[in-house]
Amino acid sequence: MLAPEHRDEFERLFPFMTRAGADFTRDFYAACRYVELPADASICDEGQQCAQLALLLDGVGRVYKLSPGGREVTLYRIEAGEACVLTASCIINGDDFPAMAVTETPVRAIVVSPQKVRGWICAEAQWQQFIFGLLSHRLASIISVVEEVAFKRIDVRLAEKFALSLARGETSMQVTHAELAADLGSSREVVSRILKDFTRRGLIETGRGSIRLADRQAIEHLSHQ
Repeated sequence: MLAPEHRDEFERLFPFMTRAGADFTRDFYAACRYVELPADASICDEGQQCAQLALLLDGVGRVYKLSPGGREVTLYRIEAGEACVLTASCIINGDDFPAMAVTETPVRAIVVSPQKVRGWICAEAQWQQFIFGLLSHRLASIISVVEEVAFKRIDVRLAEKFALSLARGETSMQVTHAELAADLGSSREVVSRILKDFTRRGLIETGRGSIRLADRQAIEHLSHQ
């Protein structure tokens, strides 16, 4: 049974719960568990069966693919008010997890067993809408990632990432070349070469594990190419 403060937080982040029926609400809070995970914890490895569906209250999880050569490409991140679409899909279909999932920051979540995930889809319309909405939203974002990796230049995608940070009011980033490469589905060597070019052109200034976004106009111009 969830503590009252966790229940209130969950309903604020997952408003479908406030529209659900009384029987489902009672069953849900009796069946789910509150968990905390540290940063850099493994959530699920490729080829494993998903043991639970996590609905995040706080923190960030990352889902990525790992090539035989060790190159990573980030498929998507999961934040507060979200759940992992691949986990939900695998639980519904009984499939093995097709990617890797880790925590990027400390995470707090409500977790639900596979049996309950499947059973509630048939029993509660609000839960069904939440799961199917999750599938629809994330499918579109994964297709977008595939399109970007296949068709967009790496320098443009890197400029887009920097432009998003600038739009949030962030003029510097604490990030390594390897982390950027993983996000973009490229190699560290390629990303390092592009960052060196950006530095030469005055778009950015680099330090150990940090990047200062120096020329907003040039970054935004490149991001729209």
